[in-house]
Amino acid sequence: MAAAERLIDSGGPDAASVRAVADAVGTTTRAVYSVFGSKDGMLEALATRLFDFLVVAIDACERTDDPVVDLVEASVRGFRRTALDHPALYSLVFLRVVPDLRFGAEFAEIAERAFGRLEALVQRLSQEGPLDAAGAADASLAVHALTEGLASMELRGALADTGDPEAVWRTSVRTLLDGFAGARDRRVVTGRAADDGCG
Repeated sequence: MAAAERLIDSGGPDAASVRAVADAVGTTTRAVYSVFGSKDGMLEALATRLFDFLVVAIDACERTDDPVVDLVEASVRGFRRTALDHPALYSLVFLRVVPDLRFGAEFAEIAERAFGRLEALVQRLSQEGPLDAAGAADASLAVHALTEGLASMELRGALADTGDPEAVWRTSVRTLLDGFAGARDRRVVTGRAADDGCG
């Protein structure tokens, strides 16, 4: 899988043929097929591997008594670091550079496990920080959307001119979390279920 990842990094998904991967590790195509079944099976295994890396990276972030700090760190040192360290795998999963590639049950399971890490961190905002319980599900999706967007921008070089892409990440995630606090406070003051902007 490491050889296939390197091939995709250097030449895109078409470069990671079964023959090329077999040659890169000094084995036969039959050996590669026996492990993955097909090229698509190999690509799915690579996509699954991204979430393995992501779970490890998020779990490695030290937990503090501040849920906001922990979510910012998990976003920057977890999601961002994984995307930058494994751009080929990120492109398979989030940019869908192989549009017809279909993922199976194993991929779905590890992806759900990784998203569960995010949900647990967001849930702490409901219990200890600036978010009410009703907003936890939407907040998880919002953080996911923001971090995925930032990673895609950074990988294509769109944050290079900022001088400090990591600072952009930290500011963006914290601003989003501050917005959750403001939404909660508006609901408390107005007694409304949501601020719909209708005056």
